[in-house]
Amino acid sequence: MAALHQQLAKDCLLLGHFPLSRLLLMNDSNYPWFILVPDRDDVSEIYQLADADQALLLQESSALSACLMQVFNGDKLNVAALGNIVPQLHVHHIVRYKNDSAWPAPVWGKFPARPYTEEQLAALTQQVLPALPANFVASNG
Repeated sequence: MAALHQQLAKDCLLLGHFPLSRLLLMNDSNYPWFILVPDRDDVSEIYQLADADQALLLQESSALSACLMQVFNGDKLNVAALGNIVPQLHVHHIVRYKNDSAWPAPVWGKFPARPYTEEQLAALTQQVLPALPANFVASNG
């Protein structure tokens, strides 16, 4: 398994794995914010993935996107692979609402992160994990 960039490890909680990517939850309860990290070493851009991995990443991202919009009923889903600070390829999936605190601006750096409580995390995972496709394997911790 490819090493996870230290910033992602610090800021996120591991929810589990798709065939290609780890699924992380940004530990910020201001927004439903999930991150896919392909399990490939030394990749910072999507085009650097093999063609089959590019297709698999798109499938995983699309499945995650559909799940998140179904579970959270957002007004918009922001999907982005920026990597300006964290060079490891990772794709943000952020459910947005017209009444969220940062709307319509991007969420980055807008407000301090509010870590999930144990209760919030349990409720979120009970909603999201069962809605993910069968090729997703939840983490054991």
